[in-house]
Amino acid sequence: MKTKKYMKDILILLFVLFFPMIANAQDKSSFSFREVNHIRVATPGLFAKGNHIYLHLDSLKEHEYAFPLPGGKVISAYGTRGGHSGADIKTCANDTIRAAFSGKVRMVKYERRGYGKYVVIRHENGLETVYGHLSKQIVNEDQYVEAGEPIGLGGNTGRSTGSHLHFETRFLGQAINPALLFDFEKQDIVADSYLFRKGNNRYRRNNTSSKNVSLMASSDGTIRYHKVRSGDTLSRIAQKTGTSIDALCKLNHITRRTILRPGQVLRCS
Repeated sequence: MKTKKYMKDILILLFVLFFPMIANAQDKSSFSFREVNHIRVATPGLFAKGNHIYLHLDSLKEHEYAFPLPGGKVISAYGTRGGHSGADIKTCANDTIRAAFSGKVRMVKYERRGYGKYVVIRHENGLETVYGHLSKQIVNEDQYVEAGEPIGLGGNTGRSTGSHLHFETRFLGQAINPALLFDFEKQDIVADSYLFRKGNNRYRRNNTSSKNVSLMASSDGTIRYHKVRSGDTLSRIAQKTGTSIDALCKLNHITRRTILRPGQVLRCS
C-alpha cells in the first residue's frame, strides 16, 4: 500500500512539474513577436535555397483557391486614391468572408484608424492575404484554414466609409496588385506563374516566358501596374498612367520598339 501511495505521489509531482511546460509548448505561436504584430513582414526563409523563387498559381486545383466574397464587386481598385494597397470589394453587413487559399492565420487584430478588424493569412507558398474592415473575426491566430473556409464577416470597422472588404495580396511584406492574381470580373484565379528575384531589395522581371509577370516592389509597397489592352501603345499607356515612355521602358526592361501583347502587365511606378 505504501509503495502504491509513493508511486501515486511521484506521478502527481511529475504532472505538476511538467504540465505547465507541455501547455506552454502547445500555446507557443508558430510566428515571432514581430510577425504577429506587424503586417509588413517578409516570410522568412523563402530565398534559403537560391536567389529566385516561383509562385505557381497555374498548378492550383479548383478546391485550392476561393474568391474571398462570392458575388462581390470591386468598388475601388489597387493603386487608386493615392496608392491604395488593395482592392475594395463591396459587401453587405455580415457577409461571409472566405480564405482565398489554404494557410495559417498570422494575425487577428483591430486597428481603429486603419484596417479595423482584420485577418492576415500566410499561405504555404509564402503569399499572404489581408482581409480588412470586418465586423467579426471568426478565426484565431496560428489556426490553419482551408481555401474557402469562413474567416470573418463583412463590415465597416476602422477607417471605412461603407461596408466593404479591403483585400490585399502581399509577398515578402510588399503589397502587390490582387488583379494580377485574381480575375475579379470572372471571380476566378489568373492561372499564371510568377518569378521573384532577390537583389537590391527588388524582385525583377523575368523575360524567359510570356506567362511570367514582374512583381516589383518598392520600399514602401506602393506599386502600380497596367494590363495591356488591344490598341494600347506605350505613348497611350504613359499618358493614361501619368508617367513617361522612357520610365515605362526602364521599369519593364523593354525598348520603344517592343511589341506589346494584349494581357501583358507593365509596371507604371
